[in-house]
Amino acid sequence: MSSQRFLAFGLRFYVVVFFAYLFLPLLIMAAATFNDSRFPTVTPWDGTTLRWFGELAADGGMWQALGNSLVVAAGVLVVAVPIGIATALFLNTVSSRAKPFLYALILSPLLTPGVIIGISTLIFWRQFGVSGGIFLTVLGQATFIAAYVMLMVTARLQRFDRTLERAALDLGASPWQAFRRILLPYLKPALYSAAVIAFLQSFENYNTTLFVVGYDTTLTVYIASKVRTGLTPAVNALGLILILITVAVAVVYELKRRREAARVVEGV
Repeated sequence: MSSQRFLAFGLRFYVVVFFAYLFLPLLIMAAATFNDSRFPTVTPWDGTTLRWFGELAADGGMWQALGNSLVVAAGVLVVAVPIGIATALFLNTVSSRAKPFLYALILSPLLTPGVIIGISTLIFWRQFGVSGGIFLTVLGQATFIAAYVMLMVTARLQRFDRTLERAALDLGASPWQAFRRILLPYLKPALYSAAVIAFLQSFENYNTTLFVVGYDTTLTVYIASKVRTGLTPAVNALGLILILITVAVAVVYELKRRREAARVVEGV
């Protein structure tokens, strides 16, 4: 076998193993949703059933935790996305030697363990009489999620042609008009992607949330507590529903993107 064929075979093998590692647990989890066993596994298979969807519908605690997670994720979007955008715009205008230091300082929350962020957030805000809860969870998560937004917006800004903005200002546009009509439309793809990443990072966060959520419960904290008392395939049913929603949203987005691309080609 020649070296090129060997490399091609190795690449194909790696891709197959990678996707199997990525999707096989999800497929097993989905299959376990329909197993009549009270344990969230596929073995032993005790028969096919849909009763775990009924168990999920009757689990008020899980739905309340899911609602809290959605509220927290929405709050993180409101806080983290504007902060990330403003930070990216600020760093894009800095040209001094302090820029690398500022960049590292802003990224430092990403390198800090979530446990440390959660504990420090709780201790700091308790000095002002703010105890754990939804509000503090939003603030704690936004501390590091804003850095993700900043990174994605900064990457988009590096490819922006600043002469377009200067031309708009020379033609009489105000700085706000130049931002709203030139820079903001250019940043829209990065903003959408950053919002999705921020939402998902908030929704699945556990380490930081555990210390600041107080008596409220998010979905990750609720599932972790159920691990100690005993999971049922109702959790699998919720996971399957979330996967189907994610796939549906991705398909709709891709169809919309292709339709818009086709319109651009037709216009040209």
